Amino acid sequence: MTDTKSISGVGPAVVEKLARLGLRTEADLVMHLPLRYEDETRITAVADALPGVAAQFQVEVVSAEIAYRPRRQLIARVADASGEMLLRFLNFYPSQQKALAVGAQLRVFGELRGGFFGTEIVHPRFHVVREDEPLPDRLTPVYPTTAGLAQTALRRLILRAVARAEAAGALADTLPDDLRRRLKLADFAASLRFLHEPPPEISLAELEAHGHPAWRRIAFDELLAQQLSLRRAYEARRERGAPPLPGTGALTGRLLGALPFALTGAQQRVRREIAADLAATYPMQRLLQGDVGSGKTVVAALAMLQAVECGYQAALMAPTEILAEQHFRKLHGWLTPLGIEVAWLASSLKKKQKTAMAAAIASGSARLIVGTHALIEEGVEFERLGLAIVDEQHRFGVRQRLALKQKGLSAHQLTMSATPIPRTLAMSYYADLDVSVLDELPPGRTPVLTKLVAESRREQVTGRVRDACRGGRQAYWVCPLIEESDSLQLKTAQETYERLTSELPDIRVGLVHGRLKADEKAAVMAAFVANEIQLLVATTVIEVGVDVPNASLMVVEHAERFGLAQLHQLRGRVGRGAHDSACILLYAQPLGEMARKRLKVIYENNDGFEIARLDLELRGPGEFIGSRQSGLPLLRFADLDDAALVERVRQVAEEMLRDWPQHADAHMRRWLGGREELLKA
Repeated sequence: MTDTKSISGVGPAVVEKLARLGLRTEADLVMHLPLRYEDETRITAVADALPGVAAQFQVEVVSAEIAYRPRRQLIARVADASGEMLLRFLNFYPSQQKALAVGAQLRVFGELRGGFFGTEIVHPRFHVVREDEPLPDRLTPVYPTTAGLAQTALRRLILRAVARAEAAGALADTLPDDLRRRLKLADFAASLRFLHEPPPEISLAELEAHGHPAWRRIAFDELLAQQLSLRRAYEARRERGAPPLPGTGALTGRLLGALPFALTGAQQRVRREIAADLAATYPMQRLLQGDVGSGKTVVAALAMLQAVECGYQAALMAPTEILAEQHFRKLHGWLTPLGIEVAWLASSLKKKQKTAMAAAIASGSARLIVGTHALIEEGVEFERLGLAIVDEQHRFGVRQRLALKQKGLSAHQLTMSATPIPRTLAMSYYADLDVSVLDELPPGRTPVLTKLVAESRREQVTGRVRDACRGGRQAYWVCPLIEESDSLQLKTAQETYERLTSELPDIRVGLVHGRLKADEKAAVMAAFVANEIQLLVATTVIEVGVDVPNASLMVVEHAERFGLAQLHQLRGRVGRGAHDSACILLYAQPLGEMARKRLKVIYENNDGFEIARLDLELRGPGEFIGSRQSGLPLLRFADLDDAALVERVRQVAEEMLRDWPQHADAHMRRWLGGREELLKA
C-alpha cells in the first residue's frame, strides 16, 4: 500500500479513537485485520440453539421491563415460532430500551445459556429488522477496537478503505510473480479481500486458527517485511566505516596468563568471533548470549582490552547499579594487578566525582569505563570510543541504547544477554545482528536442585535457611514481585526482613531493595560478599550479576508472580561454588493455569535455552522480548513457532534485496510505513 492519505470523512472524535488503535491512514485501515468472525448468514430457531454456541435468531419482542432485583437491569422476553428466551442487559441505554418495544422484530446474535429466569442471552448484539431484510452473504469480521468505536462503524470504514485501495491499484502484489508461484503463495489483494469478507462456506475454525492460505500469505508478508528491513540495516552498517581494532595481544595475553582459570571451548570460540569483528573496517554489531554463569564478563574484558591495545576507549553499560558494580569489581580485580585502571561512573557518585570522571573520559585518560546509564547522560563525551558494550540490553529502552551508540558514532557494539533467545526469535527479531552463543558452563558450577513448596510449609523453609546458615553457607530470600506498586513491594520486603530477623535471632540478616541509596546498597552487598551477612532479603535487584560462591540456598517467595526468565536468573545466583545448592520456589494457592505451567517448566528444566523456548511458546514473541521497551513493531500475524518458515523467509529476503530491490522497497513501505528506524536500535 502506498496510500498514506489520512482517513477522510470522519470527525475529530473518531480520528482520535482510530489513532488509539494505531490507525492513522487509509493504508492502516486496510491492514487492520479481524480478530475473529461471526456467522450471521443464517438464522437458528430458538428451539435448535446449543448452549454456549454463538448463533443468530430472528425473534419478536413479547415483553420488556426494567427489573431492580438483584440489581437494575433490562429484561426482554422474545420468541419465534419454535420457542422463547430472555435477553438480559446489565448496562443499557435508553435507545436500547426504546428499540425493544413489544412487537418489534429483531435479529439477535449471542450465546444462549441457562439462567435463573430461564434460557437467556446476556448482552446480546441485536438490531431491529424489516420483514424483507436480506441476510448477509459473508461472515461478519470482528476487529480489534477501542471504547466508543462500534464494530459496525469500524467495519464500514475498513471496507471503504479496501475499495479505494483496490481502485487506486494500491493492493498490487509486491512479490514478483515468479517468486510467488515458486513459493505457492496466494495473491495478496485476493487474500486481503477474503479476510475482510470471507464467504459463509469457509470453516470458522480454519479461519480463526490462521490455517487458511489467505492468512498464510499475510503472515509470510509480515515476516518478510521485518527480515527485509533488518537485512538492509545489516548491509547499511557494513558500508559504514569503523576503526579496525586488530589488537596486539599485549594486554589480552597478560590477562589470559593471569586468570586463575582456563577459558572454556565456547569462550575461546566466541572470543575469536568478536576479535575478528573488531579487526574489520565496519562496525561490529554482535549479540553475545549465554546462560547464567557461562562467563560473559571475561569475554567482554578481552574485547575491551583489544580496543585499548589499539589506542581506543571501551565502555560497558549495565541497567542497574548492582550489576554494573559487579562488572566493575570483576574487571578491577582482574586488571588492576596488570596495571590497568578501570573507571567507574554511576548516578550515585557525588557531583565532584562525576565531574572529575567525565573529564577523565573526555581527555582519554580513562580508557576502560564501566557504568550505568550515567554513561549516556549529557556532558559525558568520549575522547575516542572504539567499543560500546551493553549488558542485559533488553532492560534498556530504545533511546538509551541509541544514546550510547551515538557517543561513538563509528564505535563497534557488543550487546550481552543472560536471557537466552530462542532460535526463531534470534533469526527474526535479531536478524540484523551477528549472534554468538556461550553454550558451555565453566567447570565447577554445581547443578541447582529446584523445589516447589506451598506457602503453607513456610516454617520448614525457614528451618532449611537456618540449617544452611549455621552450616557456614549463605542464603537469599527474594520477596514477591509487585509490579503495580514499588512502595508495596518495599513494604513486603521490609516486613519479610523483620519477620526473618525475629525468627532467626542467631543469623545476621541484611536487606537490599531498589529504593536504597546506592552507597547503602553497596555496603549491604559488600557485607554479604564478605559473609558478614548470612541471609540477604532482597527484591529483584539481585536478579542478575550478583556472584557470591558461598551462597547455596535461594528462596523465592510468591514464585507464581515471576516470569520464567526471572526465576531462572534468580536460581542462577546459587550453585556458583563447590557446595550443593538449592532453589526453593514458594507458591500461593490456588495457582492459575499459566502460573502452574511456568512453575512446571522451571522445575523440570535447568537449561536456559530450553526454558526460553518454552517461555516463547507460553507468552508469544511480543511479551517475551518486551516490545514496549525494545520498540520493535510486533509481529501481529506471523507465528514464530515455525523455524522452517522463518528460515525460508530469511532466504527470500536476501534474494529480493539482491534480485528485486524495487519490489523489496515496495514491500517494506506497505508493511512498515516508516517504522524501520525502530528495528535498528
